[in-house]
Amino acid sequence: QVQLVESGGGLVQAGGSLRLSCAASGRTFSNYPMGWFRQAPGKVREFVAATSWSGRSTYYASSVKGRFTISRDNAKNTVYLQMNSLKPEDTAVYLCAAGGTLYGGYVLNLSEYVYWGQGTQVTVSS
Repeated sequence: QVQLVESGGGLVQAGGSLRLSCAASGRTFSNYPMGWFRQAPGKVREFVAATSWSGRSTYYASSVKGRFTISRDNAKNTVYLQMNSLKPEDTAVYLCAAGGTLYGGYVLNLSEYVYWGQGTQVTVSS
């Protein structure tokens, strides 16, 4: 059974930091692009960051660029999202996803992701 499990969410004050992890099991995702998305209550799911299969290429939403960093450890089948200088508007459920093509570059389109985690809640207080 393929699983993506996120962890690391929580409650943090504005200006603080969190590091999210997404561990994959049941299948090796180390050769596939992965991404992070978020969904706030009443809002559509939005793209946050994506990485190529190797981790050498990354892309960020303009709202998080310069504050968030996506990385991956393919030996551990895990992708990370380091979030710094958090703002109340970053509050959402954060989900990781895997998809795209084998040995492919980063994927921006939500519909191209095949596997999704359940999400982890991030709440930023003002």
